Amino acid sequence: MSRNKLKMAAGISTMIFNLFLLVFFVSKINLPTVTTTQDHVNQNGQVIGATSQTAKVIRVVDGDTFEIENGVKVRLIGIDTPEVVDPRKPVQCFAKEASNETKSLIEGSSVSLVKDISETDKYGRLLRYVYKGDLLVNDYLVRNGYAKASTVPPDVAMSTRFLDAQKEASVKKLGLWSKCI
Repeated sequence: MSRNKLKMAAGISTMIFNLFLLVFFVSKINLPTVTTTQDHVNQNGQVIGATSQTAKVIRVVDGDTFEIENGVKVRLIGIDTPEVVDPRKPVQCFAKEASNETKSLIEGSSVSLVKDISETDKYGRLLRYVYKGDLLVNDYLVRNGYAKASTVPPDVAMSTRFLDAQKEASVKKLGLWSKCI
């Protein structure tokens, strides 16, 4: 065998071995259970997230981010709450209230996580709509003034719903709309 063929064979063997290791270690990661649940329908009647993950919320980081089993972080799609833990900024108006409301809603609870288009954001957090029973947590937080609607394509299945909820909260001067704007 020529020297180039030996190098190519060694390279292919190394790639196969690395692929095996990757598959082995990924299979050992314990992500939340994926179960088929009722279909979730957006405001236009389109089905999103025909499957959802069920997971227990271990810790709420702030109003729109929390941690589930195995340290996986989840970011609520389509909303933005005031920052409570950004090291570059002081705690924002109504941040503690938003964080506390999210804690009271979901911390220690089992929730359904429904995907739109994107799997994760640039920080590696899962992007999900979050249901506690029949309650869409994302919508609840906006509708009650704990969060603003935040449309970030391509995850826009509920954007109209969240913008309508924001308008309602603003008109009623709920939450941050009564103290911060």
